[in-house]
Amino acid sequence: MKKKVIMPVRAQLRGYLRKHRREVDLPLQYEDLDRFQQTIDLINHAGEDTLWQTIFYDEYERAPIMEGLKKIYAHLRMGGDMSALEHLEVARVDYCLFGNTKPFRVRIINRLNDNYDHFYVKKTDANRVYGLELEELLSPESVRYLVDGDTLIEEHIAGIPGDDFFKSKLDDITFNQIRMAKEFVKFNERCFVRLLGDMRAYNYVIDITPDIEGSQFRFRAIDFDQQCYEGKKSFYLPQYFKENNPIINLGIQHIGPPAVRQYQLEERAMIGARIKVGNRRVRDLLKIISEDEVSFAEKTQQLKEELNAHHETKLFNRCRSMGDVLQAQLRLSLEKDFRQSLGSM
Repeated sequence: MKKKVIMPVRAQLRGYLRKHRREVDLPLQYEDLDRFQQTIDLINHAGEDTLWQTIFYDEYERAPIMEGLKKIYAHLRMGGDMSALEHLEVARVDYCLFGNTKPFRVRIINRLNDNYDHFYVKKTDANRVYGLELEELLSPESVRYLVDGDTLIEEHIAGIPGDDFFKSKLDDITFNQIRMAKEFVKFNERCFVRLLGDMRAYNYVIDITPDIEGSQFRFRAIDFDQQCYEGKKSFYLPQYFKENNPIINLGIQHIGPPAVRQYQLEERAMIGARIKVGNRRVRDLLKIISEDEVSFAEKTQQLKEELNAHHETKLFNRCRSMGDVLQAQLRLSLEKDFRQSLGSM
């Protein structure tokens, strides 16, 4: 697959972001962080290369950059209240060469208790912004992010990366394995209904919560730049990526088609309820994305044809943009009698 083209955030979307306090004036831009002078490879506790690099700045630039990063964290986590800045310290800034937007990851430490947190500085991309906003509106999760010009700030989403989880956590009691498989079915459904693509195992995390009996598992997307971008229907179904085969096989082993359909219906009901609760905001966002250009004509046409075949309809022929396709997908997925099952995917 070719590298994704970054789509600009246009005026209507910026107006929406300002209205909902997502766009703020930041003390630093992405380009300011890009002026680093030295790097070293970041190695994890097991001695493995993480593919991130820790970066270093010239002394005369370091102080203002560190101070600006602390202020950004205050905007992201504390609504812009700067009173706690004296207790915060930037422990490390890392740079990722393989990411589509070449993100920076900032590690913040609270000196009062040595607790740490992270956030990301990225280049703004319209697909990613729409993806983050739809995650807030249509998923069970809330997500903090800020935009200023061509700079995007994202909170760190805690959890075990999917590929690491599959290596070490699948060998569990049957009760927990059933819960894992159930949550993947719901995650798969959620991605398809809202057209979030490329959910390979390294693009989401699993959040584990101890429960009275066993544990609860939640699959959470961490990469949103493939929101409504690609043309292949299968790209929006995590079940089709070979990286997810371990959890797919677990589902085939433990849950049958009737249970799968139940979990899919539960997820669609949840999305439908969220649309009703946030009706005005969802409607405003869908109107904006319908009038925006977030993909290319050939990709939009391909997805229209494949979704027509999937839903056995011609409704997508009316769609002029990828945003129109998203609206039609939401409407059909939430209304139709869904017959997919894990065994026939």
